[in-house]
Amino acid sequence: MLSAAATWPNAVAAQQQGRDDSKGEWTIDDVLLAESAGQYQIAPDGSWLVWVKTQMDEEEGRSVSNLFLSSLSEEREIQLTRGRHGHSQPRWSPDGKLLSFMSTRPLPEKKENEASSQLWLIDPAGGEPWPLTRFERGIRSYEWADADTIIFSAQEDPSLYERDVKKNKDTSRVVEDAEHEPPVRLFAFSVKDKKVTRLTDNDDWIRGFALSPDGRHVVAVHQRSLAYGYDQRIPPVTYLWDLATGDGHEIFDGSRIIPSNVEWAKDGSGFYLVNDSTTHPRYREATINVMMYYDLARGEATLVDLGWDRGLGYGYAVTSDGFVALLADGVRFKPARYTKRGDTWRRTWIEGTHATNIFGFELGEDGRTLVYTHSTANTPTQLYRAQLRGSRIRDEAQLTNLNPSFANKPRARVEIVHWIGARDEEVEGLLYYPFEYEEGKRYPLILVIHGGPAGADRDSWNMSYGRPMVLLNQKGAFVLRANYHGSSSYGLDWVESICCGNYYSLEIPDLENGIDYLIERGLADPDKLGTMGWSNGAILSIELTTRNPRYKAASTGAGDVEWISDWANVDFGMAFDDYYFGGVPYEDPQRYIELSPFFRMKDVRTPTIIYFGTEDRNVPTDQGWSHFRALQQIGQVPVKFILFPGEAHGIRKLAHQRRKLEEDLAWFDRYLFGTYEAENEALKDDSPLAEAFKRAEIAMTEGYYGRRLNGVLIPEVVEHKGVEIGRFEVTRGQFAAFDADYTYEPGTGNHPVNGVSFEQAQAYVRWLSELTGEPYRLGGADELRSIYDSARGNENTLDYWAGYSPNPDDAERLAEKVTELPGDAPLLEPVGSFAGRGGDDLVFDLGGNVAEWTVGANGQGVLLGGSADLPADAKARGAEAAVPYRGFRVVRGQEK
Repeated sequence: MLSAAATWPNAVAAQQQGRDDSKGEWTIDDVLLAESAGQYQIAPDGSWLVWVKTQMDEEEGRSVSNLFLSSLSEEREIQLTRGRHGHSQPRWSPDGKLLSFMSTRPLPEKKENEASSQLWLIDPAGGEPWPLTRFERGIRSYEWADADTIIFSAQEDPSLYERDVKKNKDTSRVVEDAEHEPPVRLFAFSVKDKKVTRLTDNDDWIRGFALSPDGRHVVAVHQRSLAYGYDQRIPPVTYLWDLATGDGHEIFDGSRIIPSNVEWAKDGSGFYLVNDSTTHPRYREATINVMMYYDLARGEATLVDLGWDRGLGYGYAVTSDGFVALLADGVRFKPARYTKRGDTWRRTWIEGTHATNIFGFELGEDGRTLVYTHSTANTPTQLYRAQLRGSRIRDEAQLTNLNPSFANKPRARVEIVHWIGARDEEVEGLLYYPFEYEEGKRYPLILVIHGGPAGADRDSWNMSYGRPMVLLNQKGAFVLRANYHGSSSYGLDWVESICCGNYYSLEIPDLENGIDYLIERGLADPDKLGTMGWSNGAILSIELTTRNPRYKAASTGAGDVEWISDWANVDFGMAFDDYYFGGVPYEDPQRYIELSPFFRMKDVRTPTIIYFGTEDRNVPTDQGWSHFRALQQIGQVPVKFILFPGEAHGIRKLAHQRRKLEEDLAWFDRYLFGTYEAENEALKDDSPLAEAFKRAEIAMTEGYYGRRLNGVLIPEVVEHKGVEIGRFEVTRGQFAAFDADYTYEPGTGNHPVNGVSFEQAQAYVRWLSELTGEPYRLGGADELRSIYDSARGNENTLDYWAGYSPNPDDAERLAEKVTELPGDAPLLEPVGSFAGRGGDDLVFDLGGNVAEWTVGANGQGVLLGGSADLPADAKARGAEAAVPYRGFRVVRGQEK
């Protein structure tokens, strides 16, 4: 059975959601510089939310994060920290008077042996943050015990052995040197006197802990083997510590419980935990999350019957009578409320406007105040506040305004699609349509394959250097994201289905059948197929290219091709390879050879671009070299290999992320879309020569700027920063077509029309709208203010004529001198006399020549932009251009 469920309210709405030409195009930087919100926590009294905004910093070339406060009762947002440093793990003090957070901001008079990341405090009412700690070891995690005490985990102080190694500048490293690896213990810190007290004396490594509400007990997970990540042979153990006595004892002894996401019951009588459920006796590579409850008095753990075989999804929050959780449900989560009655829990489904697309949440101490993350595959992420009344979410209100420019960008139509894959089982995925999709036409199709393999693609906004769906949809391609066998969120049988020797055997048919399904529907062009992915997404893309020659282009980042060498050179090699392949290479080398695409490279007919970080320990960089050299030496297909120095499994540096997307788009342009045009590497983007080529595309008729419509000269409009705006100010030649009585000096038809009143400008755009049948208008002052403000400098202002930046007194003297020149506006220049702004479609004179009429909030005329008679003085307060230096430019389309 084949089916498709649209994520839009109805099919008609989805079909009509084509590209709005008044909106701007997506750029690489839109994807890479996007803001995100996370790590949010509600204040104890429910009045405020602290959260972390993260964004790439162009100057630093890496992501930076800062703390924000949002009111939960009114529209109010406060930025608490600034700068280009990391700020994370914000926590309210129990009395709500202070906020703590981890930060890499510089310490005052920092000493050489102090860690780069320390714990800081800030008064949420205002003021500068101050450092709370100056530790030699960085804090791993922490919790407030009371208004004066913080419990934290950290490595023990350096031993003499460590100090001697450092003193001798010995950079050699003993692998998994448990004898000298400092234990991770619990400590208490007094905020008032800054005294540190060691709470535990364990000789292993605490990797996570949870503090009881009364601050007396701690549940801590202790790692016992440094090789556990590699082989999962010696699992962690769980201790319950009594901080009052210093005693600790192991709980869950002999069981297969390894707690994560531990949350204490409100009354401290026990705690909830998440455990990985698997049928494998050793490995936890493919699991579902189950919920358990540990009763402190009885010393027993009970499995919470969720009544849901797909398990827990993302997160839960404890209430006074149970908990609220997001359950795994394919491309979405399913919110539910569980009420505890003795040793059982009763479930009710949570309903609300956004209930189907909540991808994270926080519940306040009152059990009602709710903050959550909402998005869809074509709706960018925002935080919302609401009230949880029983099982109903009410009074929803948007908290954040992340990425406001996205509102002026086109969105793809997205469907949740289903088809029959391996084992005759239904596969679910997300299909993103080309922006300008027309029914009945076929389009290129690109697979964007998720990693894991136990990951999952969601009906959520998720754009990145590895998932550039909007950029591919903009180029006219379908994008299919498939939750193939082995993905999470579909139950234990599904996620475990590719274990024990089934790796590749189910996922590849799932992906191939998904493509065939879209071809059968008349959507995908069978001659224009591509694939891309990172990590496991690259692994599957590589396998596809060895099995089927129909793919015209492939982008593979950090993907394996040869599994024997992978086994020992990956931080989790034994666990992953033994689990999924059903053995180890020294016992069954032939199995590893049969699975390795490296030995089938001669069958590849797909032009392939390969990416790797030089420090990758998840997929060894050597895998990229093997892939590249094999294709290069066989010589049947084009291949390109790009290394990112210093990068690990994920790319962090902005320059590397940008390079990756630029290379991807060029690769698919060349080998899939057939639209590639080689760039001249000697041509500098912002050079006069580059501008000359851009200027050659400017509309001009018989020596006049603009275009002819039925013989009438009208302004040319281009997209700039999400607005369709006149390339130039309206010229005298264009204005004369509107006003038959208007005259101007010969040879000045390309000068801006000047001396124009607000009413005349309004009359012109009404006339232009009637003439063209399109909605022309003057821009809104609030809409365009930032565009004009960003265009200050290097324009036709008084600074240009003076040869320097005059202060107000000099400007007054110069204005007097200018009156000696002939004409009422002698400083005006032809439009476009100064450098343009923007990308390929340049816009001119936003910061000078004539000041331009816009429409204020109350419908009044507001002059924006620089003018030739005034200095470009950012400090100036409301100085208006003289009447002869007033003009306007047009905007097309409705204001957003």
